[in-house]
Amino acid sequence: MIEKTSIYDIEINSLNGVPLSLSSFKGKFILLVNVASKCGFTSQYKDLQSLYDTYKDDLIVIGVPCNQFGMQEPGNASEIESFCEINYGVTFPITEKIDVKGSQQHPLYTWLTQKNKNGKTNSKVKWNFQKYLISPDGELIDYYYSITSPASSKITKHLK
Repeated sequence: MIEKTSIYDIEINSLNGVPLSLSSFKGKFILLVNVASKCGFTSQYKDLQSLYDTYKDDLIVIGVPCNQFGMQEPGNASEIESFCEINYGVTFPITEKIDVKGSQQHPLYTWLTQKNKNGKTNSKVKWNFQKYLISPDGELIDYYYSITSPASSKITKHLK
């Protein structure tokens, strides 16, 4: 049975602990990415920032630090923030570090990965830098594995 819920009802804290209400992004695409500072895909921060800069009138990119894959995000909030700013000039929001799978999975990732919540598809977060694209009206468009570049036409075709 589908008990579809709205992504806009979910709250997550920003990296500095301030609640980040997803409902404040209604009318924009949202690209959610589980990020890590010590991953082979970490250079995607640069492409995520470029994507954000290019489409910022219509798109919000949100980085979601997670330490569940190869322990590749060991840092605390200030270390993660410094890393993102110094190495990649990140200006898009970064959330608190959360679990994206397992028994402590954050409600945001429960929504993203369960068809009975998002109304579209089930998925599993396989590794760091997996991406989920949400439409301006709060619908899950699709998800993309780590190997898909943020600049890929699979993503940008929806933003144009």
